[in-house]
Amino acid sequence: MTPARRRIWGWYFFDWASQPYNTLILTFVFGPWFASVARDHYLGQGLDADAARAGAQAAWAWGQTASGLVIAGLAPVLGAIADGSGRRLPWIRLFSLMYVAGAAMLWTLAPGTDTLAPVLLWFAVGLIGMEFATIFTNALMPDLVARDEMGRLSGNGFALGYLGGIVALVLMLTLFVESGDSGRTLIGIAPVLGLDPAAREGTRAVGPFTAIWYALFMIPFFLWVREPARRNPRRSPGQALRDLRRLLASLPSRQSLFAYLVSSMFYRDALNALYGFGGTYALLVLGWSVTQVGLFGIAGAVTAAIASWAGGKIDAARGPKPLIVLSILVLIAVCLVVVGMSREAIWGLAFAPGSSLPDIIFYVCGALIGAAGGTLQAGSRTLMVYHTDPDRASEAFGLYALSGKATAFLGPFAIGVATTLTGNQQAGMVPLIGLFVIGLVLLIRVRPRGEQP
Repeated sequence: MTPARRRIWGWYFFDWASQPYNTLILTFVFGPWFASVARDHYLGQGLDADAARAGAQAAWAWGQTASGLVIAGLAPVLGAIADGSGRRLPWIRLFSLMYVAGAAMLWTLAPGTDTLAPVLLWFAVGLIGMEFATIFTNALMPDLVARDEMGRLSGNGFALGYLGGIVALVLMLTLFVESGDSGRTLIGIAPVLGLDPAAREGTRAVGPFTAIWYALFMIPFFLWVREPARRNPRRSPGQALRDLRRLLASLPSRQSLFAYLVSSMFYRDALNALYGFGGTYALLVLGWSVTQVGLFGIAGAVTAAIASWAGGKIDAARGPKPLIVLSILVLIAVCLVVVGMSREAIWGLAFAPGSSLPDIIFYVCGALIGAAGGTLQAGSRTLMVYHTDPDRASEAFGLYALSGKATAFLGPFAIGVATTLTGNQQAGMVPLIGLFVIGLVLLIRVRPRGEQP
């Protein structure tokens, strides 16, 4: 394998290594587990069942809100400083340590304990580490392949990442995550390594498992990826920040970039919130177990991997913008189904008692979320590269992270407020539709090939 090819594969391995934080922690295992512990906590405080479920969803929303604010505030600053120094790998190492520490400490969320606040803090540490590490790995893209290959590179990276998420999720469900009723995993065995099912140690192992997975599979990244050659002189942190201020001041005159950043601010916020609450919604509204939520996650991750790979080819041939538009439309349709569905009915049409149709419908929704979310993320990353100067890529992707996190608190916050005010989990998901629609409308002013000549 040539050095250039090793760099590309090393870069791919970041997606493989980091995806479990999204798949296992944010969405399909830890998120629902946190929701169940929080629900039981609120029930123990005397709240009725509906209020306890709403409180659990709201607590999960506030945790994501806080981390989103930190990411939004620091992302462009750190990106500018990294570009000025010409060094990105030391930042990736630092935030990798945060990822590992934050994930590992999620083990402490035991049933019947009042540790919600410290656990949410560790969750935020890991999430911040993952997001910041992603900024600097994305900034390496312009130096890996030619621009007309960016779509394929981005799509392949996301496809490999989702594949990693599938493998990690299957391992968790078959070897670790125990049923609350039987104490057995999906394949009927006790959790491996002597983990105690009564203390839900198999489920809680999701944190250390994710940390070890990341540390192991980042080895190829750090062995094969090297800093790109600099074409411009280094800048001091002060100069880098002054350049960042000038870039921010110039955004209104760069109409395509400005429209894209604002558009993605809304639709990526909605997508992340949908990822973050899909599993908890299934557990709280449909009464699923953590294992069922995990199977739901496998379905979504499989379609995401396939769609990301296929979307990368379409992106390379047609550009990313049509993929983004189609993905948003699919996600709006899914949200309309979700907000109108309960265990008993969908938009007023009653299900037969004991019907499995709500479960089937939600599994289909999960598959669509995976497919549309995968193509949306891959296409969005490519479109950002089309608006990026390779020598200031970290700064640009810092702005990209800012646009994704400047209102990252808004989706969870709106869900938290709507859920708290209505006491209804379905109503809490309504704001996501509005965020997707706003993002779609703003895309009209975005040039399909960005700022390329």
